Amino acid sequence: MGLLDSVLGAVLNNGQQQAQPQGGLGGLGGGLGGIIGMLASNPQLIQVVTGMLSNNGGQGGLGGLAEKFGQAGLGDVLGSWVGGGQNQPISGDQLGNVLGSDALAGIAAKLGLNPGEAAGQLAQVLPGLVDHLTPAGQAPQAGLGDSSDLFGMLGGLLQKA
Repeated sequence: MGLLDSVLGAVLNNGQQQAQPQGGLGGLGGGLGGIIGMLASNPQLIQVVTGMLSNNGGQGGLGGLAEKFGQAGLGDVLGSWVGGGQNQPISGDQLGNVLGSDALAGIAAKLGLNPGEAAGQLAQVLPGLVDHLTPAGQAPQAGLGDSSDLFGMLGGLLQKA
């Protein structure tokens, strides 16, 4: 999965930086080291994230996530990722509240992590991924498509990077 790791690394780097409100990456700047390391140590994260955002995934795609974020009182957080401004960070605990304990337990099992660790990793990658997959500042009316569509979009983003 080397190419996919590179695609997601390029796409997600921005989200990891923005998920650290105090600039907690120690000056990584534009580097991909942290996110690529995270993905390399757990490649199942790629499948989980694309499954969450794809229309045929378990969370109902971007629209389903938006609804869950709204119900948890965090609609503005997801909206910042889609919109053109600064991405608001999200904590693992907040993301766990959005997803619910059953869904988070399933994701954690796929990742081979405990639920807290899984939520923390997702909180690092989701802001940047959503931001880059919605470059016009709006969610596509029909969502981001199915998993194969999403992989195609990620490939296109790598070519632009």
